[in-house]
Amino acid sequence: MNRGFSLSSSSFAIPAADNVTSSSVFGSAASAFQASSSGINGASKPENETAPPPQFTFEASSLLENEWRSTEWSEEVREALVKTVRSFKPPSETVTEARVLLLGPVGAGKSSFISSVQSVFSGRVLNRAMVGSSSSTSFTKKLRSYTIRGAGEDTDEPTALVLCDVMGVGEGEGTGLTLHDALSVIKGHAPEGHQFSPEQPIGAETVGFIRTPSTNDKVHCVVFVIDGSKVGSYAKSFGATFQQLREHISNLGVHQVALLTHVDQVCNATRSDITQVYKSRAIQQAMEKAGQLLGMATSYIVPVKNYCSELDLDENTDVLLLKAVDHILQYVNLFFQDDSD
Repeated sequence: MNRGFSLSSSSFAIPAADNVTSSSVFGSAASAFQASSSGINGASKPENETAPPPQFTFEASSLLENEWRSTEWSEEVREALVKTVRSFKPPSETVTEARVLLLGPVGAGKSSFISSVQSVFSGRVLNRAMVGSSSSTSFTKKLRSYTIRGAGEDTDEPTALVLCDVMGVGEGEGTGLTLHDALSVIKGHAPEGHQFSPEQPIGAETVGFIRTPSTNDKVHCVVFVIDGSKVGSYAKSFGATFQQLREHISNLGVHQVALLTHVDQVCNATRSDITQVYKSRAIQQAMEKAGQLLGMATSYIVPVKNYCSELDLDENTDVLLLKAVDHILQYVNLFFQDDSD
């Protein structure tokens, strides 16, 4: 039996654990997603609708006159955001770090986002989280937690933000992270460095298994990472997978947000000037498609441009990355507020 996210059929199989069964997890997810695939606003789709093109290619003429989200771009804004992230502390007497888990398809940019955020705080472009080049096979095989370290005079001082990287969700049988393992990480059962295998789900026999995780071990916010240049061509089964994931994660009381990556590949104007991101009609449409894919309002989704081929930092790219981190930390705070109620 396949234990991975299988996107080549209409049904999915996962290891049973914590009241999660193969029938309750993905058995009805595909049909539920198809019934709701008309989008967040409820507009119906023609039955003969064809698949969207694999990538958006809009010209500068698609820019809107006004920003659809108001954003300031300056060195002062960048420095204020750096200070906000650097000074962040979880609003809890017992928790010292905010653990944030990144989930998404293979090649969406999870590891690149971690490296990009660390680059901002290091003052130079780094590849701290190793990044692969394949879009079909996950380069990340183990659970890796990266503490974002301070900048400037506080280079050696860690922030309270920990970004957790895991195997990506694959499109082939047995090639991606299982729902069981994703939930085990969120609940705090998975040990650091655990190597994921669809054939060996995390359990009591796993080396280093954390039987009674504390709040420090658990994930405090989940971030879905979606490739903006591919959002129109993801298999429909991805939507069923993500929305089922979201349902189980919500039942754990963990808030979720999303990143739309590769926005410079979505819009030509944004490729040459990242400050046009919130004037781009193409990116606005990509955000809406990501919202439909995830079953998530676009207010939870923020666009980012990761550092990939660049050797030097860019002020405006930093601002977009830091705004994404600030967005994430707001929902980390909500986790602790809910936990204290």
